[in-house]
Amino acid sequence: MSDYFSHIPKIQFEGKGTTNPFAFRHYNPEEIIMGKTMREHLRFAAPYWHVMRNDLSDPFGAGTALMPWDDGSESLDNALKRVPVFFEFLDKIGIDYYCWHDRDIAPEGKTLAETHANLAAVCDALEVQQKATGKKLLWGTSCLFSHPRYSQGAATSPDANVYAYAASNVKHALEQTHRLGGEGYTFWGGREGYATLLNTDMKRELDHLAAFFHMAVDHAKKIGFKGQFYIEPKPMEPSTHQYDSDSAACLNFLREYNLLDHFKLNLETNHATLAGHSMQHEMDVALGANALGSIDANQGDELIGWDTDQFPTDIYMATHVMVRILKMGGFTTGGLNFDAKRRRESHELEDLFHAHVGGMDTFARGLKIASKIVADGRFDELISQRYASFDSGIGADIEAGKTSLDSLDAFAHSISAPVVASGRQEMLENLLNDYIV
Repeated sequence: MSDYFSHIPKIQFEGKGTTNPFAFRHYNPEEIIMGKTMREHLRFAAPYWHVMRNDLSDPFGAGTALMPWDDGSESLDNALKRVPVFFEFLDKIGIDYYCWHDRDIAPEGKTLAETHANLAAVCDALEVQQKATGKKLLWGTSCLFSHPRYSQGAATSPDANVYAYAASNVKHALEQTHRLGGEGYTFWGGREGYATLLNTDMKRELDHLAAFFHMAVDHAKKIGFKGQFYIEPKPMEPSTHQYDSDSAACLNFLREYNLLDHFKLNLETNHATLAGHSMQHEMDVALGANALGSIDANQGDELIGWDTDQFPTDIYMATHVMVRILKMGGFTTGGLNFDAKRRRESHELEDLFHAHVGGMDTFARGLKIASKIVADGRFDELISQRYASFDSGIGADIEAGKTSLDSLDAFAHSISAPVVASGRQEMLENLLNDYIV
């Protein structure tokens, strides 16, 4: 391992009374909650692209991040230098998993063959570090949106040569993910969409995208990869409209093209915000289809209209997320990946740790609160009472598919005009506040 963080202590749990900025107040990895440790419930992951590659630039200014291990070149040697630094960080912060894009970890070469060789070389180094530290790959993916060749899409490009190039990148990224024991593989279609419909054949592009995913599924079977495939929804930015715009759009696409058996969703909080939804909405849509797989844990800024990828500090949001994770029985191949970056002003090495400590403590608090909500059962009871009229009589017949418009018309004429009960929204919001302590 490297020693770039030698001045920073290994982050430990010290409890709520501590004033140590390099300590957890709530995340106690071995604490048992509902039969599992916090470590098992939360399955935290660090994204290589933000920890090691994000220079904290924005549309109005150059990067500010101090990265003394990085010479700024897109060379293989520089890429290899980053690997031990990243694992030093994982060790110090106590995160068990990580995620990568192929171009985050390895540079583009002069030829496609050199590009794939660079990826293999860096994965050699990653494999060594994984074996030495016990850290694991949560999921890998291919960056099919940054290079100019993908400016008009990858699997939805109007150019068949670009489509083939993208397929080659996915083939090798998937093989390296499998080699490193990755538990999943994610597709985020940053350019899989359109800027204008004036030059777009949407149906043809969606057919191409579906064929691309089917080829990935077939190749996974061929190489023996049994990890979970994910799609990560986002409505727009960089494209005007992306085909994976939200949970419902992704599920409709997967059903239409017979892919739902092979894919689940990797949901990001900030992407839900951009779609005009809450994270709990996106999760409930996915849960209804048994398609919630993993979470990119971050939050956005309501005052800024783009994807700010901030570290999560919202206790209410974390609680809503963890209630749903607990109710689905917990993560299997997925986890909480901090797809989040420090603010541009937080450019020193210490800030990497402060940011992750805050995010990990936020979700630890959310887990503790969520476990009380689930165990107490009052929300479930109140929701059950609200729909009680569907548990028997005409309501049960409706849910069983035993009614028609004629039979419901006859029933409606036989009863007094219904008076609907209160939804008790304010009482429920007060009840939620009772748990947030």
